[in-house]
Amino acid sequence: MVAPPDNDVLWARALHVNHNGSPALSGVSLGVREGEILAVGGPRGSGKTTLLQCLSGQLLPQEGEVWFNSVPVHTMGPLSRERLRRDRFGWIDPAPVLIPELNAWENAALPLMLRGTGRRAAKTTALEWLERLDIGGCARKRPHTLLQAERQRVAIARALVPAPTVLFADEPTASLHRADRTHVLRTLTAAARSHGITVVLATHDADTAALADRTVSLLDGRRVNTVHLPPVTETEGRAACSLSV
Repeated sequence: MVAPPDNDVLWARALHVNHNGSPALSGVSLGVREGEILAVGGPRGSGKTTLLQCLSGQLLPQEGEVWFNSVPVHTMGPLSRERLRRDRFGWIDPAPVLIPELNAWENAALPLMLRGTGRRAAKTTALEWLERLDIGGCARKRPHTLLQAERQRVAIARALVPAPTVLFADEPTASLHRADRTHVLRTLTAAARSHGITVVLATHDADTAALADRTVSLLDGRRVNTVHLPPVTETEGRAACSLSV
């Protein structure tokens, strides 16, 4: 086992993952520096989500190593990896998954309250992030009364509220219209930079990747030098939104 570089908050070596006998990752290696915004680019089905799941400890590779702050994630047990994800990592899905019984600020504050933060302090922090994402007026609304873009902003606020060391964002604006995508992504990247949060962002959109400090590209589960990412059209954004509502 080779120790990772000291300046990499995340480091992966020779990751191999098979899904039902088909290779999802084939020997992928990369490092992510502290405070860096890294885009993982590639077309759908290229292995981006699988890579983020391995880096975040959700999925153990069949072969290879994953390190976080020089600690081997790939040798951790399930409970240790769960604590790591709860305490140090944030995650944003392509479509928002909110608890319907909770209002917007309660959904956003949930990670803090699960850590034992008092309700008042958790609410204050959640409201601050909802305001930064321009949905402060939705704080008391339940998810079913929110628009798709508003629900996704609540999910993003929830990921940012506990100030994670690393934020994993898997196509975080795929279900949004172009105007919403641009605003949300700029808010997300600005918040990450201001708080020193490392971001690993999976995307198949060139405009999204352009906001990152650096891009690594995947194709058929392998890291390649260049993949030309097309901009996502407004029609695609609407289709994704309608599918995920």
